Amino acid sequence: MAVRGLVLLVAFAAVISGVFSYTRPRRRETLSISLPADQDSTTPEQAHVSVVGEDKMRISWTTKDSSPTTVEYGTSPGQYDSSANGTTTSYKILLYKSGQIHDVVIGPLNPSTAYYYRCGLNTSREFNFTTTPAQLPIKFVVVGDLGQTGWTQSTLEHIGQSNYDMLLLPGDLSYADLWEPRWDSYGRLVEPLASQRPWMVTQGNHEVETILLGKPTPFLAYNHRWRMPFEESGSTSNLYYSFNVAGVHVIMLGSYTDFDHNSAQYKWLEGDLKSIDRNKTPWVFALVHAPWYNTNFAHQGEKQSVGMKASMEDLLYENLVDVVFAGHVHAYERFTRVYQDQANNCAPVYITIGDGGNREGLATKYMEPQPKISIFREASFGHGELEIVNATHALWTWHRNDDDESVIADSVWLNSLASNSACGSS
Repeated sequence: MAVRGLVLLVAFAAVISGVFSYTRPRRRETLSISLPADQDSTTPEQAHVSVVGEDKMRISWTTKDSSPTTVEYGTSPGQYDSSANGTTTSYKILLYKSGQIHDVVIGPLNPSTAYYYRCGLNTSREFNFTTTPAQLPIKFVVVGDLGQTGWTQSTLEHIGQSNYDMLLLPGDLSYADLWEPRWDSYGRLVEPLASQRPWMVTQGNHEVETILLGKPTPFLAYNHRWRMPFEESGSTSNLYYSFNVAGVHVIMLGSYTDFDHNSAQYKWLEGDLKSIDRNKTPWVFALVHAPWYNTNFAHQGEKQSVGMKASMEDLLYENLVDVVFAGHVHAYERFTRVYQDQANNCAPVYITIGDGGNREGLATKYMEPQPKISIFREASFGHGELEIVNATHALWTWHRNDDDESVIADSVWLNSLASNSACGSS
């Protein structure tokens, strides 16, 4: 009877606490993806692509030993009527020495076109990618704090089913944290997707990788492995840049480099925002790592959030930035349009999406009561999809990883601020 009474008591407690509510998932194992045994030292691996300007693509890959830094490409499998050469780099951190990191820019390319390519004149592997559209509509995947766990694998499988045009990642990629072989494992893990669609990334705290007094050099691995098109936007640093794609201007900001009013990043951002032509790019998005708005107990009061918001929020508001995406907090949260902590119809929507699948687990504790500016929040792994339908309307959906199924748990239609006459013009 005592056991039966205990069972009933537990069952009653479950009912009154909401037994039918969503049960948050536990952590999953950290993955380690090794180089296949049948690959030789010049076989290309860890391939990923990123846009350069509006009609070129950067192909990046790694080999164990030296090989030609050449990409051959064409629009039919096995037929390569064009080629380009690039540069090779490598780096050392502590006792680790990277392989040869190759970087080739190809183009001009046609929009919305499948290209087939091989790297380093190696005939053992053929890759393919599809270029982004020249005009709207366009579909983005947005995911942060990806890491490399069983949950990461689930997230990547869902992303692969989404038929997206470009992936945006607001920091925290491999979670190497100075154990550099994790960068190689991460490159192999994401290659099936990152070699087929452009992945545009910015850095997070896990990319800093320093021990003491700036040693090793901050962002050394990140800058070698994930070179973004910063020069094309007038930036002097791979840690912040911008680009146009279809009818969208995307700004990638650096939470872990200087951002005060006297900084190079701030002055660059001022100029970049002034250069936007809203007739050409009616939508403007910004990505940071550390969120400026956050009702989770995790990462409260950090200078990368509080200080960057104090420095740059006015700029984004005055220039009608539509959405600001962030990571860092391992959960999902969507705010209304907000400026200086108040709802404002002419301000950005703020979305935290640091829930890709990292090894540190979820941030499950939120402040109560939920502030009115916080519309939806949940500590679950998942990813977001942003479909820009036309110059005025876009659909945002957040896809929760529910028992390895991709479930839409939050969605909202957005109107571009450039189309809102009440907001004026930037």
